Amino acid sequence: MTDDSDSTTQTQRLTEAGPLYLLADSQLLFWTWRGKMLLEAAREKLPAESPAAVYIGASNGDSQDFYSIFEGAMDAAGFADRSMVHSSFDDGDRERLDRAQLIVLAGGDVHLGWNTFEKTGMKAQILSRHAQGAILVGVSAGAVQLGRYAVLDKGESSAQELIDVFNLVPAIVDVHDEQQDWTRLTNTVRMLEGTITGLGIPSGGGIAFEADGTATALRHAIHEFSCSSSGVSHSLLLPPEDE
Repeated sequence: MTDDSDSTTQTQRLTEAGPLYLLADSQLLFWTWRGKMLLEAAREKLPAESPAAVYIGASNGDSQDFYSIFEGAMDAAGFADRSMVHSSFDDGDRERLDRAQLIVLAGGDVHLGWNTFEKTGMKAQILSRHAQGAILVGVSAGAVQLGRYAVLDKGESSAQELIDVFNLVPAIVDVHDEQQDWTRLTNTVRMLEGTITGLGIPSGGGIAFEADGTATALRHAIHEFSCSSSGVSHSLLLPPEDE
């Protein structure tokens, strides 16, 4: 784990780059918000008439079943140009990622996906595309990877490990752990003694960070955890009332 980056730097990065969508699961890929599908509205923010979308399946071993869900969502949202970027990350994959304006990071195993990103050079290219304005959509494990650290459980023991991830959102992100009352996330925030906040995204929910850094809860309330001398505090970021 490296030293924390200044949160102001992270906010500046968000205002200069494309928006981020962190989704607990694939439900919101088909969700209609304000009269349009979430990703249909995202597509309209892109400059190209027919923007390219890619699905990065490194976290689930390039599962065709999950890619089929992506294809269905892209059909519904109007992305005719879509493809998979494989874990092997050959020259064709690099070319597809290099022209992508919407990048979906798949769910699955956070550690497996992150190792693949680092070993293949995919990590640097994803960050480059985002800095150039591409929209990043993280689903489940992909949402966790967009945060500052990921929390890894160490087998059957109660020990946990933190690894650095993309650090595009200045918080630790956890997903669909509401049945456990976000215990893993609150313990991690407490362990880091107030140096970072935690965002818990419940099943069926998400959070969008627009290009100016504005955060919007999607469909369900987002759980925010912070630590002070009095302990870990819990607050909610509520979705807009017009949903």
